[in-house]
Formats: sequence, C-alpha cells, structure tokens
Amino acid sequence: MKTDERGHPIGATDTETNTDTGPDTGTHPAADTDTGGRERTGRPHRRDLVAAAVGFALVTTAALVGWAIQRSDGSLQVNWPPLLGTWDPRVGPGTPAALAVAVLIIAYGPGLAARLPWRALLLTTWAAALAWTFSLALVDGWHWGVARRLTTKNEYLTVIDRFSDIGATLRGFSDHIVIGPPGNWPAHVAGHPPGATLTFVWLDRIGLGGGSWAGVWCIVVGGSAVAAVLVTLRALTDERTARRAAPFLALAPAAVWMGTSADGYFAGVAAWSLALLALAATRTARFPAAALGAGLLYGFTCYLSYGLTLMALPGLGVLLLARTARPLPLVLAGALVVPVAFTLVGFNWWEAYQELVVRYYQGAGGVRPYWYWIWGNLAATTLAVGLATVAGLGRVFALAPRAVRSTRPAREPSTPLLRLAILVLAALLAILAADLSGMSKAETERIWLPFMLWLIPATALLPGRRRGWLAGQAIVALLVNHLVFTGW
Repeated sequence: MKTDERGHPIGATDTETNTDTGPDTGTHPAADTDTGGRERTGRPHRRDLVAAAVGFALVTTAALVGWAIQRSDGSLQVNWPPLLGTWDPRVGPGTPAALAVAVLIIAYGPGLAARLPWRALLLTTWAAALAWTFSLALVDGWHWGVARRLTTKNEYLTVIDRFSDIGATLRGFSDHIVIGPPGNWPAHVAGHPPGATLTFVWLDRIGLGGGSWAGVWCIVVGGSAVAAVLVTLRALTDERTARRAAPFLALAPAAVWMGTSADGYFAGVAAWSLALLALAATRTARFPAAALGAGLLYGFTCYLSYGLTLMALPGLGVLLLARTARPLPLVLAGALVVPVAFTLVGFNWWEAYQELVVRYYQGAGGVRPYWYWIWGNLAATTLAVGLATVAGLGRVFALAPRAVRSTRPAREPSTPLLRLAILVLAALLAILAADLSGMSKAETERIWLPFMLWLIPATALLPGRRRGWLAGQAIVALLVNHLVFTGW
C-alpha cells in the first residue's frame, strides 16, 4: 500500500477501489467503504441524487420567484436572481483554457490527489485552483475580467488618494459611511472596515498599484485558501479525507466569484487563520507560533469584513474537534493585536459598524425583501458550491446526530467522517447566522466565500467514482461564467 511522508496509508485511486462487499444500509458513516476501509465504486447513490435534485429545485424556484418579483416591483435589486448579474452570453480568451483545466482536473484530479506526496498535493491543488480561477476570469479578457474589477465606482481602488495621511483618514473613517455628508465612501469601502481598503493602499505604496496588481493579489491569496482547507482537514480528520476533497476544492464553482473580488482575498486570510488554529490545537506545528498566528489573522479578518467575525464559529468547531482549549489564550492575545492598533490610531470598529447598518438600509438593503432572501441566499450559495457539495451536505445531515454525540465526553468514539461533519456543520452555522441577520440580502455568492469554502469538503463523503460529480461542478461554473456577467 502507498504511504505518505509520515508513513500513513494513502487512499486508493478510482481504478484501485474495491467493488461492493455487501449491502449498503446507509446508516453508518462508513457505510460506503468495505471492511478494508476502501471506497466502494459504482453509480451515485439515490440519496445523493435526491439531495442534488433538492438543490436544483431550490435554485430553480429562487430564479422563477425572483424573476416574478423583480418584474413586478424591482425590489430584489438584482437582474438575474438569485445572483447579482446580468444575462450576457459570451465566450472569450479564457474559454479554451477553462475547458482544458476542467477536463484535466476531472480526468486526473482524483488519481493525483491519491498519489502525490502531501506537500506536492498542496501546491498542485493551489496551482489548479489558480488556473481554474484565472481562466474563468479571462473569459472577459484581462481588462474586464481582472484589471477593471476593483476599479469601478463602488470599489476600493477609487479612494486610494484619500489615504495620503492614513492616521487622519482612519480617525475620520466613520464620518463618511452614511450617505448624506459630503465625501461619503463608495459602497464597498463603506461596507467594510478599513483593513480591506488599506490592503490596496499598501500595495500601491510598494509599487503594486492599479487594478491588475490588486486583481492578481486577490486571486492568488484567495486561491491559497484551498491549501489551507486541506491542511485543516488533515489535522482534524485524516489525510485520506483531505485528499478526497482536493479535486473538488480545485474545481469549485465559487471560482467564478474568487476572480476577481476582494472577498476571495478575505477567504484566503480567514482560511489560514483556521488552518493555523487546527495545527496549534492538534500540536501539528510549533504551538505558540501557530496559535498566535491564528489569532493575528483572525483579528485582521475582522477588520477586512464585519461579517467575518462569524468565523469564530468554525474556530470553535476546530477546538471542539481537537478537544482542547489550550491554544485559546495565545489565540486571543494574537487576535487583540489588530484591534488594539486600529483603536489606538483612532478607528472605532463598533461605531463604524453601527454607521454601516444605517448605510445598508439607506441603499438596496432597505428595499430587498427579507422573506425572499432568507432562502434566496441559500440558492445563490448552492450555485457557488455546486450540486456535488449539496449531495455531500445531505450525507453530513445524515451523520449530524452521531457527529454531535461523538463530541460529548465519554460517548461513542469519533471517526474522521464524523469530525468532517462537525467542521462542515460549524461553517454552515456561520452561514445561517449571517443569513438570519438580514445584513446579507443578495450577493452572498460573493460575500459568503470565506464560509462556503468549508462546505465543499463535504464532497469527501461521496462514494465511488466521483468524476461525474466533478464534471457537474465544472458545468455549473462554466454556464454561470459564460451566460451571466457577475459582479458590481
């Protein structure tokens, strides 16, 4: 049997798996493996197809109901519900590359994920995710797909010149959030703490100014999130589970919005915060450095986007799975660094958030109907994570009762699949909290990228040959990217 760098067994490829050794009752988390722990082959199970069909029905219903509402009174404030975008069928320079990347990942991804040495797998998955994201962005060409995305009237790069005195700008930042006073910030600048805008200010200061560098930065950092997710999975579940998820992370439909949006960058920072926390909690890396790093990145994440404070929920899930609170003091110490620095300069996070709530309801947030978006958001999320992820979530829900029981002391032992279910459920809980808040009505296919990446590992639960599921993921991304012009 093949082994990894630490002598642990590596999962078999699709061509090496065993055939069924007995009936599948569907009641045990390992029901899709034989007695040797190897995956069964064959067609997708009926329950997986049913879960995917439910996801498809949710998207279809959201589209039909959304179009009716939008035609009636325009209150959805989107042209192609449940997504923010406009109908614009097209092909472009990135089309052949996107098709080629999809075919290569579908054909070779599962096998390579099973065989590559661990570090090579991390780099290869990151590279594949970058190729997929860049090729989808380049369907609109470099100018429209990458360079211009962060320079439009609502974006961060339009205010770079207003940060000539960073300290003074931060002290007066909250005064320009609400619409009304002269010089109010553009929508994205007003809608986020200043850490987001400062990133692009700092890039400009070191000679990497302009939309091209900003776009590349967001895609590259955002793409690294897939490696962070794999690191976390290996630390908290096992290497085989991480390897099974790798092709789906590389070929996620979410790449449509990762390229090019600042939320992709936010997703990368948040993902590495969780990865370092997992390494610290499991003592896989140097404990103090990993714990402090996890806190530092989490603190910075909270100053990239107000809503990403909810990443604390997956973080608590990590500590629950590791059955330890040992890293918490160092994590909290690290998490205080960024807030203290911003506060000392003169920026008040809580005051700015309260101003943002006012600004939100001055704009589209005050018009968009809560009753539609409370479930329409989930339809948009379904398109971003793909039907394969929805099928995996069906299995997560089936495992949920046992997974929750396994976290209690002196109860049934946990398994990698049960631990995976807990991690996915923690991310789903963060999404539901954001949804119920009413501060995420529409555009969640982009805004929730930092949370959605943690749903995709549910695909590791899918049994048998999974190239069909990978193909389905690619088809969703290609259709959305070529038929709808997304973004602001």
